[in-house]
Amino acid sequence: MSDFSKAAYSIDLWPEGFMPGHGAQAPEQDTDDHRGNVDRLTNVSKPALYVYPAQNPTKNPAPAMIVCPGGGYSILAWNLEGTEIAEFIAQNGMTAIILKYRCPNNREGAFQDAQRAIRLARLNADKWGIDPAKIGIMGFSAGGHLTVRATCKYDEQSYNPIDEADSRSPKPDFAVPVYPAYLNKDEQVAPELLPLVNLPPILAIHNADDPTFVKGTRIFVNALAEGGFDFCFRHYQDGGHGYGLRSAKSVKDWGRAMILWFKEKRIL
Repeated sequence: MSDFSKAAYSIDLWPEGFMPGHGAQAPEQDTDDHRGNVDRLTNVSKPALYVYPAQNPTKNPAPAMIVCPGGGYSILAWNLEGTEIAEFIAQNGMTAIILKYRCPNNREGAFQDAQRAIRLARLNADKWGIDPAKIGIMGFSAGGHLTVRATCKYDEQSYNPIDEADSRSPKPDFAVPVYPAYLNKDEQVAPELLPLVNLPPILAIHNADDPTFVKGTRIFVNALAEGGFDFCFRHYQDGGHGYGLRSAKSVKDWGRAMILWFKEKRIL
């Protein structure tokens, strides 16, 4: 699995014996499938956070971003959509926190993990040097779906409170789904994301040549527009799916566009 040498902190999400729901049926592993130089982590039963502090932050305390790698809720594309993203965010003055969430085939566990991650970030804000009022969440593909679900269903109690962290709000202060998957059911927003109420600012990023999933993003942002929410949709011509920051096509500019959006929103 990818090197964590740049992560200053790591913590388990749940106290031993208190994780709600269930884990995987097999031991955690970095799979043997490394096509495209992608580290694929699966059978996650012990969710955790890995903190990459902001480098030369322009604000003190720094804003923070929880990063959710994708992988169809089957694996986590750990370097492509995790460590490489965290390093980019940290280089741009924001603390990055990679979420290792439960998989495979455990959407409810992943949602519990995402809510707990936001709460733990707020609890540890002083220790990690982050602003508890500027904690966002972003994700890729399935991680993008998890990002949107955590953003839209912040008021859903997905597990019973365990400790002091669970007194904190699980609502993110901003969200960035990147080529998100599973946002629609037929011609409507997916039911697990509804209703759309009191949402934070959202930056959605997708490209036209991702036919399996871009339709869902368009349906979702149309619903945001109809609801009068604060959002931006960066729609690129080409890039395919699952590119992280590695694309050479038009979508290659999405990272720079995200940083500019943070500045426009006074997050950075």
